Parts: sequence; C-alpha cells; structure tokens
Amino acid sequence: MKGHGAEERRRIALLLDRDKEDMNEESRAAAVRDFERVAREYFEVEGGVSLAVGRQKEGFAITLAFRAARVKNFTALR
Repeated sequence: MKGHGAEERRRIALLLDRDKEDMNEESRAAAVRDFERVAREYFEVEGGVSLAVGRQKEGFAITLAFRAARVKNFTALR
C-alpha cells in the first residue's frame, strides 16, 4: 500500500477483518428461514432447522441440520 501510513493500513485491515466476522443474529435468523423453506421443498421436515457457523483456518464451516420424515421425490414429466 504505497503512500499509505501505518494508521491507514491498520484501519483497512480492521475493515477487512470485520467483513469476515461471525454471523450476527439477524443474518442467522434470515439464513435459517431461507434454508428451512428450501429444505421443506425437498423433505418432510420434522421440527426446525439448526445452523452452525464455525471459524476455520481460511473461512467458515457451515452445518445445516434437521430431521425429516421422508424425502419428496420429483417425477419427471415427459
């Protein structure tokens, strides 16, 4: 970053780190609603959907979990 002082480099690094922060509660709730809607299109879901977001070395590990009574198979129309 030629021409940038140490303070500006630190500020930019902080902004980039904030962009990688863990998911806040509003985002988590929206994601669960969206994933649950999609899950119900493919499965007969029993109960709710849970979402786990964990940090890893170079990003995040995402786990989506739910119980299903059955799979909703599609039939091709010919």
